[in-house]
Amino acid sequence: MSRIDAHHHVWDLSARPHTWLDSDKMAPVRRTFTLDDLAGPAAAAGVSRTVLVQVLPDLAETEEFLALAAGSDLVAGVVGWIDLTAPDPAGTLAALPAGLVGVRHGVQSEPDPAWLNRPDVRRGLAAVAAAGLAYDLLTLPHQLPAAVETVAALPGLTFVLDHLSKPPIASGELEPWRGRILELAAYPNVYCKLSGMVTEADWKGWRVADLRPYAEVVLEAFGPERVMFGSDWPVCLLAAEYEQVTGAADELCAGLSEGERADVFAGTARRAYRL
Repeated sequence: MSRIDAHHHVWDLSARPHTWLDSDKMAPVRRTFTLDDLAGPAAAAGVSRTVLVQVLPDLAETEEFLALAAGSDLVAGVVGWIDLTAPDPAGTLAALPAGLVGVRHGVQSEPDPAWLNRPDVRRGLAAVAAAGLAYDLLTLPHQLPAAVETVAALPGLTFVLDHLSKPPIASGELEPWRGRILELAAYPNVYCKLSGMVTEADWKGWRVADLRPYAEVVLEAFGPERVMFGSDWPVCLLAAEYEQVTGAADELCAGLSEGERADVFAGTARRAYRL
């Protein structure tokens, strides 16, 4: 089965600062990562296409990612960044070259838990919808109530929840995250990425069994037809190699039918991002 990795990054530390990598714990991934670095592990895992996702709130990075995608057989689309609160987000989107399939902002870093509810943000999200693009939700569990309200207010926009909204896998707690996920999944315009779990678990000692309760929640809540696999490479390298991440996803989806696995590992990403 040909697979799509619906969530990975690259970064070039010589191009611009990445201050989020400055802490000691991020030292293992504090170097430049390129598409060539990903090509081997992806091929070994049966991944033939990917979605390249923004790292920084920087339009120049998005333009560079789109140029990378245009010259790559691996990257099927880019989830980039624009300033949703700018006066003309529609104009910004229209000026970007082909290859953009979605937009993302690091909501997880916003101090206001209701940032998504701001009128200027909602206006920007409406422009994303009008452009026929998806919007990736990068949230923490306490920000999910605002995400639910936003999804309800914009039924014409496709939302993709990144990393299960980063539940506290290391501590094993399910609530209130689980209840909020069920609320969000009730809206049919929301998809969820089966991604980013290993770095929410114990980096040194995680097991697939630690991830399973969280994967089961999203697979049941959204259904495999709205869940897609993403590696979150190279961030995942803090806790696991690429092959370990894909192997964990295989184990977590082993109980699904062949058609359901085909959705998680390719079909859902194609639909959500119109690849």
